[in-house]
Amino acid sequence: VQLQASGGGLVQPGGSLRLSCVASGFTFSSYSMGWFRQAPGKEREFVVAIRWGGIDTDYADSVRGRFIISRDNAKNTLYLQMSSLKPEDTAVYYCAASRNNRRLWAGDEYVYWGQGTLVTVSS
Repeated sequence: VQLQASGGGLVQPGGSLRLSCVASGFTFSSYSMGWFRQAPGKEREFVVAIRWGGIDTDYADSVRGRFIISRDNAKNTLYLQMSSLKPEDTAVYYCAASRNNRRLWAGDEYVYWGQGTLVTVSS
């Protein structure tokens, strides 16, 4: 099983980035997927999740209206489109896979985790 996240980098406040997460080794379309992030010196926090059907989503209040999660089950790929980025969005972003459809804000619901990609928002 592998979750390969990419797309992070340095961006100015107000800018945009698109993260991708390519999955392999499991039936991607049968799993709910989530993005979490961990800022330096802080605990990991939930960002957003999407259920296996690709329709139902959950967003953290801090990113709602600025981030959009999507998935392409044919390509086994999860995306996170981030816009209007703020310095407080700086973190390592992780994608994760869950067999469940509930409590997707909880990290312990996820069985597979990617290695993370660093997003730095700074002028």
